[in-house]
Amino acid sequence: MESFDSKEHQHIRYNPLVDAWVLVSPHRMKRPWKGQVEKAPDTVVPRHDPQNPLCPGATRPGGVVNPDYDSTFVFDNDFPALLHEGPSPGPCDHPLLHSKPAYGSCKVICFHPWSDISLPLMSSQEIRAVIDKWAEIIQDLGAKFTWVQIFENKGAIMGCSNPHPHCQVWASSFLPNDPARKDETQKKYYKQHHIPLLVEYTKVEIDKQERLVVENSHWICVVPYWAVWPYETMLLPKRHVLRLQDLTDEERNDLADIMKRLLTKYDNLFNTSFPYSMGWHGAPTGPDMDQRDYSHWQLHAMYYPPLLRSATVKKFMVGYEMLAQAQRDLTAEQAAEKLRHLPEVHYKNQK
Repeated sequence: MESFDSKEHQHIRYNPLVDAWVLVSPHRMKRPWKGQVEKAPDTVVPRHDPQNPLCPGATRPGGVVNPDYDSTFVFDNDFPALLHEGPSPGPCDHPLLHSKPAYGSCKVICFHPWSDISLPLMSSQEIRAVIDKWAEIIQDLGAKFTWVQIFENKGAIMGCSNPHPHCQVWASSFLPNDPARKDETQKKYYKQHHIPLLVEYTKVEIDKQERLVVENSHWICVVPYWAVWPYETMLLPKRHVLRLQDLTDEERNDLADIMKRLLTKYDNLFNTSFPYSMGWHGAPTGPDMDQRDYSHWQLHAMYYPPLLRSATVKKFMVGYEMLAQAQRDLTAEQAAEKLRHLPEVHYKNQK
């Protein structure tokens, strides 16, 4: 019987962060593709469009006029999923029909005044301004709400309705499902091993190197061993850090550096503005966060890009993935190797 080769043979991998398994089927990369091909993204975006509600000086829904901002710009989401107040659902009349109150605040952060730019094409100093704004808003909203979720949907195929570089922030009075699951798994690991799960994982990845994409003095970027999306990555600080606002000045500078390098590699993979959904997870917040022990938590960012074979072929989470469990074809090691060897000069700036 032939010996096992993770690059050739199917197997399942465990994700200790969410207590779930992913099926890895590398042999499927050999199959021909005759499925859907996405329309190539329209790369002609005007630098300033007075009709675009995210541009400086533009009028947003409701008649609010944006200032002529020249860096980052934060405003309350005009169509928030969570409001500061509202009536309570009241008592439940059956244990299978359970609801609770939900309150919160939703904001939008514009990264840059130009619409025809994205994070990898911004300077490290401009990215640092975004990081500082993220930290500031978590500090502010975290004083009131249990969870503050920063996320960026980039690209039309990720549901982004506006090409202007921006992200969203949803703060909630409750701990959402995924962070709640991570809270339990990290707490369990810390109790058993006396070290935060992701602090230990960072050491493992630095030692093994095979899933490392980029690294600097304070951060690593890896394709996680348990990755689901084809070119999924995770950003991890080398020091134990609970939240973005806890980062030092040097760590913030290095975060800007590693983000620019990673996102440049993403764009260079298929010579396109690479779509993804990304977000930050850190220790829960709230008015009592300083009285609670969150030593088991470690700050991390996740990037979930859908593209698989080209700029127009994406992975679909359907069928088995929706009904059974996550599945991927390309191994994490193969994806990391491809990304690692890509240039760090953006294809638009290459001569």
